[in-house]
Amino acid sequence: MQAQVEELTGKAGLRILGAILEDEVTRRVGPSHRPDSESGALRWGHQPGYVVFAGRKVAIQRPRVRTRQGREVELDSYARLQHDGRRQRAVREGIVAGLTSRNYRRAVQSVVEGYGIEKSSVSREFVQASAAQLQELCEKQLGELDLVAILIDGIHLGKQVLVVALGIAVSGGKHVLGLWQGATENTTVVKELLEDLVAHGLSTERRYLFVIDGAKALRAAIERVFGDRAEVQRCQIHKRRNVKEHLPKSAQGDYDRRIRNAYALTEYAAAEAELEKIFRQLERINPSAARSLEEGLEETLTVHRLGVGPLLRRTLASTNAIESCFSIVEKVARNVKRWRAGTTRCAGRPRAYWKRRRNSARQKAIWNWNFCIAG
Repeated sequence: MQAQVEELTGKAGLRILGAILEDEVTRRVGPSHRPDSESGALRWGHQPGYVVFAGRKVAIQRPRVRTRQGREVELDSYARLQHDGRRQRAVREGIVAGLTSRNYRRAVQSVVEGYGIEKSSVSREFVQASAAQLQELCEKQLGELDLVAILIDGIHLGKQVLVVALGIAVSGGKHVLGLWQGATENTTVVKELLEDLVAHGLSTERRYLFVIDGAKALRAAIERVFGDRAEVQRCQIHKRRNVKEHLPKSAQGDYDRRIRNAYALTEYAAAEAELEKIFRQLERINPSAARSLEEGLEETLTVHRLGVGPLLRRTLASTNAIESCFSIVEKVARNVKRWRAGTTRCAGRPRAYWKRRRNSARQKAIWNWNFCIAG
């Protein structure tokens, strides 16, 4: 019985959509066979069309209206029924959650027969949805956000880098503030990103805690834009990793554990003393590792110096919060092999495109589409 009920529901829904279109035609032209002489428009039969229903395109016979001079009149309700926005959001959320465009068709359940859920159509919908979301991100005003910490890091997409800023508010909420494209994480790119955030409402008079991975370019850009008002916390995980890479494998585990335990100490003085002790020992066995630990060591203890509690310190002592955003982006973009268009650094073609390239010219045209992500 459930199958019949679902089929009946689908048919009823399509009838309702048809009635909505006919109602607009009646309001514009008048009742069927009794046109309003003052409307200036006439019914002009029907032609095949489609509406978005139950997550896919469904074929319908749409009514046509023309002016008395023969010009086509667009129906507002028909345009809205074709682009309700929910399908694009569903495609975007599904792909971000790990669903591929190739498998999207199998994941869609519908009560009516339809089309428009093939991988090429799904990819185009994702392009439009992600582009709209990216534009919203780039135009977002930041003045109303009560931010206390800003994390900055870069992600490599093809041969270029997107430098991203993530803000943490007093309430604990995380907000992607903006991004900037460049060849590397150089001072100029980061400075322009920060200046763009200031132009969108980020206050330069307020003190923020900036969490970075230790790159000197990031530190220099923060100092140029925010001066002495900025508190900088270098990522403790990056520091441990850098020291570890200088040591032989036999010593890596022991010194990594000791540095981690030093950062876990609550008091600033105790943590600093323990790290200095480790530094003196490293000087004897590996001066390069000792120099790596010493470089910017004071800024890895900023959260200790500010008296941040142990629970909150777990978030603010590293860039892990922004790395979780990057992991989602990398998962969505894992099939993009050739990055193109520089406007958003989000365009490319999937691996399937190159397999189809050997086919006919018509198939080339069908598969020549861009696969984008946002941020």
